[in-house]
Amino acid sequence: MGSSARLFNRQRTLHEILGGGQVADLILWRRKNLTVWILLVTLAAWVVFERSGYTLLSLVSNVLLLLIVILFLWAKSAAILNRPAPPLPHLHLSEEMANEMTTFIRSRVNDLFSVSQDIAMGKDSRLFLKVAACLWIISVVGGLTDFLTLAYTSLFIVLTVPALYERYEDYIDRYVLKGYSKLCLLYVKINEEYVSRVRIIGEIVIVSLRDVTDLLPFKM
Repeated sequence: MGSSARLFNRQRTLHEILGGGQVADLILWRRKNLTVWILLVTLAAWVVFERSGYTLLSLVSNVLLLLIVILFLWAKSAAILNRPAPPLPHLHLSEEMANEMTTFIRSRVNDLFSVSQDIAMGKDSRLFLKVAACLWIISVVGGLTDFLTLAYTSLFIVLTVPALYERYEDYIDRYVLKGYSKLCLLYVKINEEYVSRVRIIGEIVIVSLRDVTDLLPFKM
């Protein structure tokens, strides 16, 4: 990033914040073909679930059954007719990718546990308000849509917003920081013009009440 001013005064890049591994590459479109493939498959699954009325278990079972039958018949017919076997790719999850995914999930789960413990112990009132607001928003959104739509929308946001932010990071940080500065100035102005006046009026009222109390023949 060319600009020295960054949101939250962070020192690390977005790629490093997301783990710096293959998961970060996937989210930030460093592996464009895989990211597009995940989005398209997820969209197709959402359309199938929404339009056909299939459940996840029935759809997976039917797809696997159809695939196994086709491959079985293909392999048998190829052996009888002396034709080549089905060109199946070598499906293998590398240990590196599995370790990176495990580390990423473990780190996020530990962060969640730490936040939950701080809230439960009453250590951070501001954090409690933020979490409560987020849960309330999720509750409202969940009441407006179903789980599949929410899951696909969340995945779409995860796979698009960070990549767009990384691409236009300079512009976004510049305008957000500028807007934040204006909000701070507005807060100072409101505090000086209105809150300070209310505080002064309150102090005057308290002093007046004390004077009236001192003038009474008996103490209240």
